[in-house]
Amino acid sequence: MTQTNRSSTSPLTPVLTKRWLSPKSWTLRTYEQLEGYTAVRKALAAHPDQLIELVKAAGLRGRGGAGFPSGVKWSFMPKEPVKPHYLVINADEGEPGTCKDIPLMMADPHSLIEGCIIASYAMRANHCMIYVRGEALHPIRRLNNAVREAYQAGYLGKNILNSGFDLDIVVHAGAGAYICGEETALLDSLEGKRGQPRLKPPFPAAAGLYACPTTVNNVETIASVPYIVNGGADWFRTMGTEKSPGPKIYSISGHVERPGQYEAPLGTTLRQLLELAGGMKDGIPLKFWTPGGSSTPLFTAEHLDVPLDFEGAAEAGSMLGTTAVMVFNETVSVPWAVMKWTKFYAHESCGKCTPCREGTYWLAQVLERMVEGRGTEEDIETLLDVCDNIFGRSFCALGDGAVSSITSGIKYFREEFLALCRKNAGEQDKPESALVGAAR
Repeated sequence: MTQTNRSSTSPLTPVLTKRWLSPKSWTLRTYEQLEGYTAVRKALAAHPDQLIELVKAAGLRGRGGAGFPSGVKWSFMPKEPVKPHYLVINADEGEPGTCKDIPLMMADPHSLIEGCIIASYAMRANHCMIYVRGEALHPIRRLNNAVREAYQAGYLGKNILNSGFDLDIVVHAGAGAYICGEETALLDSLEGKRGQPRLKPPFPAAAGLYACPTTVNNVETIASVPYIVNGGADWFRTMGTEKSPGPKIYSISGHVERPGQYEAPLGTTLRQLLELAGGMKDGIPLKFWTPGGSSTPLFTAEHLDVPLDFEGAAEAGSMLGTTAVMVFNETVSVPWAVMKWTKFYAHESCGKCTPCREGTYWLAQVLERMVEGRGTEEDIETLLDVCDNIFGRSFCALGDGAVSSITSGIKYFREEFLALCRKNAGEQDKPESALVGAAR
């Protein structure tokens, strides 16, 4: 795993991925040999409020997509526990293109567990749930084994390290629903209900799991906490940008020579990431890409130097999301790719709200008709109209994510959508890129 800075791609010392290539990196023995469980000793000797202030000072922001300041989120939890407090880890990694949390839990599960202990102590929570995507069987086994090791070593259970603090961790396997990546749908699923988003307010910090104060954090967010405790806020801020500090795991897939996980400071550009990943596969030029998975608006080759932090991506018209960088070369049809993503969202819509339930269904139908060469030019305006009726009107963010690739795809590649319609009208043949894309 490699880190980069804003000005070059010179390798720096890895942080989040530093143990990944060590022999049996997932075991407690290896973890302890490489500074594991040293941060928890420091944390348990401090006051919980000091840890919250430390995380605030470090500027750690949620790595699950929203980028909300983690220390601020922690501070929403009541100071005096009238009801039980819960920490819930969102490990339901279902965003197309996202693959950072599963390898982290595979290679270094104890970093997540140590982060859970520190975060739970800071928020006065004695119960932690790690909700893992059900299909990820191997990471679930690794995580369960790591939890057992932590209990046996005295890092979990009653009176952890003679601190007087108690914590129990439960690893829960989901059932493979993308909607359960939404924090309130995840909480309903944990309670044994059908996974559907809740109306907010009340927010989880006031009434979350079992109507008790709850904080939901991403795997990578919590795994970053032990490094902040050991290194300090100033050290953490030496990486990344002023408003988006720290290291980040970028998941690079698609038409690159070496797809995989690349750790780099926030603010790294795609140009730098492509250099790390060996460049475009077979030398075929870049056509379009996603900065944060299929729910983020597309970027083009013109956006190679956009800083991939929360502010930079937003200023350029997209979102950082989960930093799932999917790279597509010139052989791929944009309408075909957008259709594939839209079918996914139509399938994964929970059906609770009409805009998403009906809108994604019709978007998928129209796009499929266009890709098959049976569309009309009016279909493009129909797509945009349906997107407008979904965006900001659906119950949760799934609807917003479902339309982002369509609106941005038409914005940057309208001519490619029009070409499919003209073919139906007999004006010209389907473009070669659409043929290749459809064949994929």
